[in-house]
Amino acid sequence: MGYQFIKIQQDNQIATVWLNRPERLNALNKDMVLELDGAFDGFAADKDLRCVVITGEKNFAAGADIESMVDFTPEEAKAFAFVETFAKIESFPLPVIAAIEGFALGGGLELALRCDFRVTAPNAKLGLPEINLGIFPGAGGTQKLPRLIGDSKAKKMIFTGGMIDGQTALGYGLADLLAENPLEEALKLAGDLARKAPVALRLAKQCVNMAAETELSAGYGYEAMAWGSLFATEDQKEGMRAFLEKRKPSFTGK
Repeated sequence: MGYQFIKIQQDNQIATVWLNRPERLNALNKDMVLELDGAFDGFAADKDLRCVVITGEKNFAAGADIESMVDFTPEEAKAFAFVETFAKIESFPLPVIAAIEGFALGGGLELALRCDFRVTAPNAKLGLPEINLGIFPGAGGTQKLPRLIGDSKAKKMIFTGGMIDGQTALGYGLADLLAENPLEEALKLAGDLARKAPVALRLAKQCVNMAAETELSAGYGYEAMAWGSLFATEDQKEGMRAFLEKRKPSFTGK
């Protein structure tokens, strides 16, 4: 499949996706998000894939394409909010890492929030400036950000529309790692994750994601069921035997 607004490179079980509208600081438009949606459908069918990294050349994504939004009706605005695609990325069974340089604003930051990890440059600028446009974050920002950094810090970012740098994002817990070269660091993390047991990693992600959406007792029950099911996998036998034999495991995803 050909893409106009994203670029994809796959190497050693890791797919890297570049957001690619440099003339607009990679601002998200409908076509770019549809391409992302299709790319993740393709990734889901790839049995060899182990991790996905999302990044952008010089900038992650400076919000959404405001020019196209000015005269939206409420129904058109709701359809434009990218919620389904962002939910697909958040629930994607493999780890997804955002490598952030430059601006990650508005919908761009909301995209990064749906990733499992955020690796951020110290001088990156992150924010949710929608309040200055007469709206507020509508692609999950009001729901995901408070769960990640707490209500007060999230309200400050959302209510004021101000930007924070990468160092502050790390202190908030919004960034997981700080690096001068975020993509390089993200690929290192992806390489480490790619060596883990794939089935266990998928089920662990499901359990962690479920923790934000269900009662604790239900979460415990699902965790116990998922954990027990791993003892039917070859990777569980390999992992434990490798531990006892004092060698590195070789996982196959079976």
